[in-house]
Amino acid sequence: MTMESDNHAPTDDRQNSVDDARSRDLRLSGHVGFDSLPDQLVNKSVAQGFSFNILCVGETGLGKSTLMDTLFNTQFESSQAPHNLPGVKLNASTYELQESQVRLKLTVVNTVGFGDQINKEDSYKPIVEYIDKQFENFLQEELKIKRALHSYHDTRIHACLYFIAPTGHSLKSLDLVTMKKLDSKVNIIPVIAKADTISKSELHKFKIKIMSELVSNGVQIYQFPTDDETVSDLNSTMNGHLPFAVVGSTEEVKMGNKMVRARQYPWGVVQVENENHCDFVKLREMLIRTNMEDLIEQTHTRHYELYRRCKLEEMGFVDTSPENKPISLQQTYEAKRTEHLQMLQQKEDEMRQIFVVRVKEKESQLKHMEKELHERFDKLKRDHADEKKQLDEQRRQLEDEINSFNRKKQQAQEDSQQAQTLGKGKKK
Repeated sequence: MTMESDNHAPTDDRQNSVDDARSRDLRLSGHVGFDSLPDQLVNKSVAQGFSFNILCVGETGLGKSTLMDTLFNTQFESSQAPHNLPGVKLNASTYELQESQVRLKLTVVNTVGFGDQINKEDSYKPIVEYIDKQFENFLQEELKIKRALHSYHDTRIHACLYFIAPTGHSLKSLDLVTMKKLDSKVNIIPVIAKADTISKSELHKFKIKIMSELVSNGVQIYQFPTDDETVSDLNSTMNGHLPFAVVGSTEEVKMGNKMVRARQYPWGVVQVENENHCDFVKLREMLIRTNMEDLIEQTHTRHYELYRRCKLEEMGFVDTSPENKPISLQQTYEAKRTEHLQMLQQKEDEMRQIFVVRVKEKESQLKHMEKELHERFDKLKRDHADEKKQLDEQRRQLEDEINSFNRKKQQAQEDSQQAQTLGKGKKK
């Protein structure tokens, strides 16, 4: 019996050997053609085009629009932002760019009025709400019965360039609070704006101070990936240069025999694409040429996935039951529907009880008021009877007085007549 049971119950080693037998290495006798799959993906992606969304966060006047123009070597539509806005406003602009037959739908979101208010306590809220709204829009598109994700314009923020003022001292409280609120929702790449306003030694100390403050405050910024062997060395080196100290300019200055983008000052020229002058080339290399696809993937697999999971958990969806058994979407829906109906029935019973209690209270009030009215009516009747009795007594007294007066009057008239008669008899 023991030998029989052992034959019918395979061990883990035997199961693994069966799985290995199913996955075997075979030699092809000729060319099949699936080595063209990467080319197919490239052709399909080029035909569909790409989307990339950048959020520029920073105080007014730090050169956010200028840096965007410099990054993509074009002139985006922009207007000078006022400094008297009551709150932070986000403006999104979408552009169609093309380079070497590759089309890019670029969305640039700018924070207008950030840091201009006296009370900056809630300056981060419009930014967080905007990012969450883009996640919510994509989630609603995913949950539709008839989805059109292939043609849907994905507006989720893939990269957040956080512009730091070149103070040379430390990060402002506004910067720390805002980055702390955003680090779980978007890939943050800190940049020091207008880096040509501080010296090279001060800039190096400023970078160290910024990274130290970010680490001590638990702010998670985007780290360039090092798992790909082709770019691991480059990305590891660039991670050590964060935050990037950048200078933006769309003006061209003649340097020797060629025109370069630079900022010209009375004391000299700052070349934008000269790595000895600023980190603009490093930023462009990391943001666009090397890690743009990773930024898009991180947004989908990390930040959006976190938002989606939290949102579905708030709605009551779970993957497993308390017994660690898988639960399907239909089961979750039925459970939520039953729970919702029970909640509605409970609320209905509570409202009915409240209604009955209020009716009883109202009836009690009405009875009390009716009793008071009856008491007042009886009191008025008694007062009326007393007043009527008093009036009858006064009328009786008045009639007695009138009768007495009439008698006295009649007696006086009789006495007067008798006096007149006696006077006439004496004269005769």
